Amino acid sequence: MTTKRLLIAAGGGGDAITAAMVHAALHGAAAPALVLTYAWERLVVDPVPGPRRAADFTGTEPVAPGLVLVTPDTRPVAPAGSLLPLLAAGLRPRLGLLDPYEGAVGLARQIAAAARWCAADRIDLVDVGGDIVARGDEPTLRSPLGDALAVAACAATGIPTTVYVAGPGLDNEVPLPALVPRLGQPAFALTAEHTEGVLGVFDWHPSEASAMLVAAARGIRGVCGTRDAPAPLVLDEASRGVHRLSLRRALELSALARALDGSTTLDRAEEASRAVCGFSEIERERRRAAHPDGTGASRTPHVMRAAPRSTATLRARFAAWERDTLAEGIEYVTTRRITEELGLTPTEARLLLDDLRTGLPVRRSVPLWKLTADRGPGAVTGRRAGVSGAR
Repeated sequence: MTTKRLLIAAGGGGDAITAAMVHAALHGAAAPALVLTYAWERLVVDPVPGPRRAADFTGTEPVAPGLVLVTPDTRPVAPAGSLLPLLAAGLRPRLGLLDPYEGAVGLARQIAAAARWCAADRIDLVDVGGDIVARGDEPTLRSPLGDALAVAACAATGIPTTVYVAGPGLDNEVPLPALVPRLGQPAFALTAEHTEGVLGVFDWHPSEASAMLVAAARGIRGVCGTRDAPAPLVLDEASRGVHRLSLRRALELSALARALDGSTTLDRAEEASRAVCGFSEIERERRRAAHPDGTGASRTPHVMRAAPRSTATLRARFAAWERDTLAEGIEYVTTRRITEELGLTPTEARLLLDDLRTGLPVRRSVPLWKLTADRGPGAVTGRRAGVSGAR
């Protein structure tokens, strides 16, 4: 059996993309690897609240007791949705599914099974942004549960584990002034070479934190506006940094991870989150799924039109939006921000983004879009703000 590096995407979603880049930096992109990740995605992708388990998919590949892999042929069972099959096709490492429904204890069994299958004697636990070291009382914290469960589960395995936090502050969950002292100096920085294996996924994947991390690694510098952020982010040299922590240090910092020690159900994990953080993110998802009309939902309601708007119409709408966005001091935006703020259907998004790729001036700065309209006299510059993730 070929030895494989074992990595865990702490929060699922964009963390799996970041794990692939960290793996390329640490071990080389060609080194065999397995990334364990949750199928726990935004409601715009998966309308069913909470994480998915193996029974919610067809076409998974069972490779060992307690370990199933997601492949390009895997499909979610309706009404669930998932981008993991596309990620399995787009990333070099294999993807394994983490099922948190038996709490940290069940996750520890799955991680141990994966370590045996990989013949791995250690684990790299990867997070983009830094919510893995959240105390739990940060007012901007949104999704700590998956990360904390991963920390608690790795500790329960007894397998040596190193925690890597890439792109501090890019997830907009822990304010950067609070985050920096917890992380210390970066261990290394990602470069353009480390991003080569993930560039293609940003044509369809909505992760904004990992997109900004890729942009920073590729040398993009400036003020970036995302859909999730309460204020613009400044991409600078620090944005491409990767910080290394011991698992013990991560446990010291995360009260929620400590509270999850010995948890055997996801319901108990939710209770721990309410006790430590004052909320359950799964409960928030349930409310948003029940009220997708603006009463707390983060997704854009589906737009029904008899026919897509013409490219000329879309171009004109984008030009007006671009002027307004530039006036806020924003130089770069994510694909998600364009599509959601302009209320584009999938067909319209393809029409507009293809037009922007081929037109002049050139706006594509993979994986972001550079805004180029005249700023005008009322423009302001991006600034560091005292909000989560603003730098």
